[in-house]
Amino acid sequence: MKKKSKIKLKKAYKNEEFLTSREARVIRILAEYLEPETRFEKFNVKDTIVFFGSARIISEKEALKRLKALEKRKRTKKVDVLLDEARKDLVFSKYYEAARELAKKITEWSKEIHNEEHRFIVCSGGGPGIMEAANRGASEAGGVSIGLNISLPFEQEPNPYITRELAFEFHYFFMRKFWFVYLAKAIIVFPGGFGTMDEFFELITLIQTKKIDKYVPIVLFGKEYWDEILNFEALVKWGTISEEDLELFKFFDSVDEAFSYIKEELTREYLK
Repeated sequence: MKKKSKIKLKKAYKNEEFLTSREARVIRILAEYLEPETRFEKFNVKDTIVFFGSARIISEKEALKRLKALEKRKRTKKVDVLLDEARKDLVFSKYYEAARELAKKITEWSKEIHNEEHRFIVCSGGGPGIMEAANRGASEAGGVSIGLNISLPFEQEPNPYITRELAFEFHYFFMRKFWFVYLAKAIIVFPGGFGTMDEFFELITLIQTKKIDKYVPIVLFGKEYWDEILNFEALVKWGTISEEDLELFKFFDSVDEAFSYIKEELTREYLK
């Protein structure tokens, strides 16, 4: 009688230890290109409106709730610090509400276009804050939206407003950035920190150096914030950028004005 082998064989593409190894990195990178591409094709996603912004900005409702709860507590030095932070959160919540309303307007407009080639789907980084606000606004307009989440040491959770079939989880920042830029027909940058500035500056560099040859209108929302954080005129003064580089983006403080600008630019460039 033939002796039965006790060796359990495993195909290479099912070998998790190998797939997570250093040697298989190129396979993981390729997977983060091919798997999203497959899903985007399946759901006919050909162009997006990308929202960047801080993960720390909360809704007005949540900000008011936190502030009122703290105002009821006994005043201590620690509570005073928390109160200052809560008041700041309430001021900043206007950007959450603006992103939410702008995404809603864009989605309502895009649903009226009836053009399979240009659906202008709202896309965010998939997390909380401005990202959540953008997906939430699209959801409230009855539209689909994309979330390109990234795994981080502090576990950024995907927000609940992303269309389930278009929720992604990336390991590699550069592959996530690729999908932000590749499908984008417009970029809206709300106040944010290092991550937001990294995304904005990489994008603007690609446009400035003509590595992106399509037309992508860029909105910086919240002029007061951006004027204080980034001195673009000083870059011109010192000769590190050209004056015409300042035309690569526009500042807005009004949702209606930002929406009108994006709608007009995309209509002229892609719908006529």
